Amino acid sequence: MSKKDKGDKDKGEKKNKGGKKKDAGAAGVPLTVLVTQLARTMRTRLSHNLADSGLYAGQDGVMQLLGEEDGITPGALAQRLGVKAPTMTRTIGRMEAQGFVMRRADDKDARLTKVYLTEEGRNSIERIASAADDCERVATRGLSGKEVKVLARLLVTVEENLRGDSEKR
Repeated sequence: MSKKDKGDKDKGEKKNKGGKKKDAGAAGVPLTVLVTQLARTMRTRLSHNLADSGLYAGQDGVMQLLGEEDGITPGALAQRLGVKAPTMTRTIGRMEAQGFVMRRADDKDARLTKVYLTEEGRNSIERIASAADDCERVATRGLSGKEVKVLARLLVTVEENLRGDSEKR
């Protein structure tokens, strides 16, 4: 580790009551607070960008998954998006009432219900992508392409660490 890296590392650590070093982000704010606030701020920005299309927070993820693979069971959608089945059921019901998706029995196994995009839903995919692109463009303003890639890689690593730890429990 270079002297510069060691200095940077020491600046980001504080000692807790027991004298042990405690990680802290910018200006001494814990990483959990920074990441949570960032996620909320980005979600709010994206929600505002999606408002004109009639979509609510969380619905964009459903639409994007169905845009890639139309005809997915509600359970599979819930699993892929990391939400509970009842939440997904309510989301699908709302989106069905809005005219973005429809449910119908699977062609091969009528016991299965799958969710499909309607024509209006398919027409919304481009607006969702545009809203997400705008959010990302604003969020990464002032960062180089390399910095954005490093940030993305770091965030993926943090998520993998947390998922791996929760799976052990």
